[in-house]
Amino acid sequence: MPEPTLDRLPDQLRENLRLVFVGTAASTRSAAVGHYYAHPGNRFWRALHEAGITPRRYQPSEFAALLALEIGFTDLSKSGAGMDHQIEAASIDVPGFRAKVEKYRPRTIAFTSKKAASLFYGKPSSVISLGRQQADGQFPDVFVLASPSGAASGRWTLEPWRELAAWIAA
Repeated sequence: MPEPTLDRLPDQLRENLRLVFVGTAASTRSAAVGHYYAHPGNRFWRALHEAGITPRRYQPSEFAALLALEIGFTDLSKSGAGMDHQIEAASIDVPGFRAKVEKYRPRTIAFTSKKAASLFYGKPSSVISLGRQQADGQFPDVFVLASPSGAASGRWTLEPWRELAAWIAA
């Protein structure tokens, strides 16, 4: 009997959030424990606090508490899990993500890797820059952040996270 398709991590979305983080898909660890950015080597929660986006360092198990700060979460693939290169292309749902944005109308979207942004924009990661993206007038403000994954350590920088913090605080 085939395994049923299920959301690996529930969306944390509601109308008019000030910020929504968008990943490619849940990591294997996040899918197993049911918390966003749960791998101990992932810098996400530390970066949020160090950049000034959250008033303290939250733990992965507290992800739902960020709704009180008007911060939400989703992924482009709600059924896949693993590292970006392990995610089946067929599970990437850009139209579904766009529909969520239209429904919930967040003010700012932050892709948590160039890979997630490249899937959304349909462009190679190499041509996508970190930081605030050119606004198109129809979509919320978009930022691309350096991946907090431990697997991306060689390209880590907190700078686009700080740029995002300054933008949402303004």
